[in-house]
Amino acid sequence: MPICKPGDLVRLLAPGARLIGLDFGSKTIGIAISDAALRVAAPVTTIRRKKFSADADELIKIAEGRGVGGFVVGLPLNMDGTEGPRCQSTRDLTEELLKRHDLPTIFQDERMSSQAVERAMIAEDLSRKRRSESIDAAAAAYILQSALDAL
Repeated sequence: MPICKPGDLVRLLAPGARLIGLDFGSKTIGIAISDAALRVAAPVTTIRRKKFSADADELIKIAEGRGVGGFVVGLPLNMDGTEGPRCQSTRDLTEELLKRHDLPTIFQDERMSSQAVERAMIAEDLSRKRRSESIDAAAAAYILQSALDAL
C-alpha cells in the first residue's frame, strides 16, 4: 500500500485498529501507540537500531501484538519546511518497512518534537538520565498525537 494522505488513513483502517507512531533516529527508534478510538497517543518503548531487518522484525512484532492497522512516521523536515537527507533516509526506511508489513502509512512533520518533549520533561524535573531513557518514545507519542489531533 502506498503512503496515503492523512484524510484517507482513517478510512483505510479496520474498525478498532490502532496507529503506531515511529520516530526514526540515527541510533534509536521511538515507538508510540494510539488507543483504539484514535484519540490518545502513549509512548511504548525505544529500540536500539541494529540492522534494518532486525529492527523491522521488532517493529512488526510490536505492531501485530497491539492490533495496529497503520503507521504514522515522523518526517524530520528542515525548519524552513524543505526536505533534507534525513527525510530521504526516513522515506527509505519506511518503504523497506512497508515491503515487510504493508499497512496504510502517513508522514507527520516532526519538527521540534524532541525539543518540546525535553522541555516538558525538564519542567517535570526528570533527571538527565531518565530523560535520555524515554525521550525517543515520548517524541514518537508527540508525533503520533499531532497526527491524531489533525485527523
